[in-house]
Amino acid sequence: MNARTRTDPSARDPVKVALARQPLGILGTAMTARRNLLELIPEIATRQPIISGKTGVRFHMVMDLPTLRHILKDRIEDYPKSIVTKLMLEPAIGDSLFVAEGAEWRWQRRAVAPAFALRHVEALGPVMTAAAEASSRRLSAARGLVDLFEETVAATFEVISDVTLSGDRAFDRDAVHRAIDAYIAQAGKVSLLDVLGLPGWIPRPGRMFSRPGLGRMKQIADRAIDARAAAPRAKGAPDLLDLLLHAADPETGRAMTRDELRDNLLTFIVAGHETTALTLAWALYLCAFDPAIQDRAASESQAVLGDRAATAADLPALPLVQRIVNETLRLYPPAAFLSRTAQVADRLCGREVLPGDTVMLPIYALHRHHLLWDRPDAFDPDRFLTTPDRYAFLPFGAGPRICIGASFALHEAVIILATLLARFRFAAIPGRVPQPRMILTLRPHGGVWLDVAPR
Repeated sequence: MNARTRTDPSARDPVKVALARQPLGILGTAMTARRNLLELIPEIATRQPIISGKTGVRFHMVMDLPTLRHILKDRIEDYPKSIVTKLMLEPAIGDSLFVAEGAEWRWQRRAVAPAFALRHVEALGPVMTAAAEASSRRLSAARGLVDLFEETVAATFEVISDVTLSGDRAFDRDAVHRAIDAYIAQAGKVSLLDVLGLPGWIPRPGRMFSRPGLGRMKQIADRAIDARAAAPRAKGAPDLLDLLLHAADPETGRAMTRDELRDNLLTFIVAGHETTALTLAWALYLCAFDPAIQDRAASESQAVLGDRAATAADLPALPLVQRIVNETLRLYPPAAFLSRTAQVADRLCGREVLPGDTVMLPIYALHRHHLLWDRPDAFDPDRFLTTPDRYAFLPFGAGPRICIGASFALHEAVIILATLLARFRFAAIPGRVPQPRMILTLRPHGGVWLDVAPR
């Protein structure tokens, strides 16, 4: 793909994925999926309501809004997470909230929901503000050419560590982060066996190689849980571990076992930093791509913040920064490709769906659909001056299984982005354009290298 930035006058839009223009076949599908899952999406998916086909299994890619509501809200029990998704994630996070289905999911969701209530999210604002200050200090010391993805990962992992474990020194942040990163790199890749639809009991080699790191990660989390249970904190607001230790289903009183608690804790650690780090890194790339929008956002942030870092209370006064975050989530949604496995016979957009069919929700194509968005590949935060259709914009999913941490992620992204834009100018570097590549999440391959200077 010939990626070009605004340093090239002919580059009108930010970098995008080269979608497929012809059928790939089984081997081509497997090879492409391992390199970049989004390259499986046919270009025509950005102009059609549904695309159907077959590799080893029948599949349907859905971009039709009423049909998305049907899958994600009205018939959620008939379209659980796909077998491939579970094969990738269960070794790391067990039957936790993200993977569980049916009654098992419902009781966990009821039990943890209070931990993500808005009052708790807002109470965690000081942790996010402190991370924005720390990120500013690192950028002030570095200046010049900086990989902003590396920096945003550091900032958001600092937040999630403090939010989940109150900065507990006994929790080896670096070891857990390395294990998470290695797991995503290995286990997040689609296997040829997945494409062929072969049973999950047949080993996938890449996922087998990741097991030792997973074991260490779980041991670290188990030690942190046991230490907190033995010596509860006496001061300060409760962190996520405190809340999970006391979480119970309000309908049945059921509490989590140690394994369930650990798997959910790891789920929130992984999801809670990776998605926000990606959003921030892509947002800074987009601001460098369009300096005029960056300057507008910097002026807004400076007028609100002065010399201080942003807080949760500042969010209503930062509408442009919020729109930049939304536009980033539209163009580069971290969860850019979802899949479900049909459990019953159905019809979607007039197409026959059989039990066992894979139903794909290509969020990347939905967010760039020509029938839903004006200039869909352009960076235009002001498109969010009006609210899009609920099922046209799905960075956090929709329906009962909408991401429980969506409010947390949006608060964190705006606080850190506004603080950085008020203090620094980010400029594109010719020849250093990040490539959108999805393994488990939509990452900037090669990093987000920008020229950073104080304002």
